[in-house]
Amino acid sequence: MHTTTEKLDQFQRLLEIMTELRAKCPWDKEQTFESLRTLTIEETYELADAIIREDKTEIRKELGDILLHIVFYSEMGSETNDFDIYDVCSGLCEKLIYRHPHIFAEVEANNSEIVMQNWESLKLKEKGGNKSVLSGVPMSLPALIKAHRIQDKARSVGFDWKEREQVWEKVQEEINEFKVEVAAMDKDKMEAEFGDLMFSLINAARLYDINPENALERTNRKFISRFNYLESKTITVGKDLKKMSLAEMDEIWEEAKKLPPSTTK
Repeated sequence: MHTTTEKLDQFQRLLEIMTELRAKCPWDKEQTFESLRTLTIEETYELADAIIREDKTEIRKELGDILLHIVFYSEMGSETNDFDIYDVCSGLCEKLIYRHPHIFAEVEANNSEIVMQNWESLKLKEKGGNKSVLSGVPMSLPALIKAHRIQDKARSVGFDWKEREQVWEKVQEEINEFKVEVAAMDKDKMEAEFGDLMFSLINAARLYDINPENALERTNRKFISRFNYLESKTITVGKDLKKMSLAEMDEIWEEAKKLPPSTTK
């Protein structure tokens, strides 16, 4: 394990490298907050991919890339005297202390549910912070993740089902409403009702402590794995996938379902 001094030395080294790059590298000198924004999003997704693959080596590398962006933004902020890395770290430390009164003050919180309720309540009280419960949810979040965050924040102030089993009545209600619009073939209303149905299913996932993003990604990977097996099997037996009947494909698909995940990658 590295000592605290060694860790601080490496962080200081990173800051010095960034300052030099910003001063001497043509590409680095040209960058702005806006030009880096989409690259930061891309790096975040690359980290997410590494986490999904449980590749610790890649996770370390991708964390480094994200840290680079944090240092980059901070360096640009210091150039205009708006903020620097000290301000970023200091602000974060103060926020963590303030939002964890059960650790740094006398407040009691015996479970994560209370911790999250306190967190959201404190956010609303912060000077210059979010003025409403839902205003802290970024509009640019992917819709599925955004729905989960919206529901979670609403729950933090008590807007939730009394019993989680009640959500299934809502799910069934949304299914029926969607079917009505399907029968009428009203595309606009079909889309609206399908959105309501998905929202209710995400609510159900939340109530049963299932992360809907993780659940869907798990199914995505499972489908990819089985479809890859289907493709490779057809090549092995000398058949053209496009010319096979659905029944023939289903037969191989059932084979894939019986194999361990590692076998069907």
